[in-house]
Amino acid sequence: MKENDLKERLFRFAVNVLKMLGTLKGGKETDVIKYQLSKSATSSGANYSPCQIASNC
Repeated sequence: MKENDLKERLFRFAVNVLKMLGTLKGGKETDVIKYQLSKSATSSGANYSPCQIASNC
């Protein structure tokens, strides 16, 4: 496995989730779910870098 494979996969996952969320239609309830899913999908990648820095110390 490449060194940055997980980083690339997390990025692709976040992009794919955001693209999928852009296709959803709906009202207030759907907007809340879309917001939460977008935060969840992007947080894994955002937490990956600090985790890598901490594990290299």
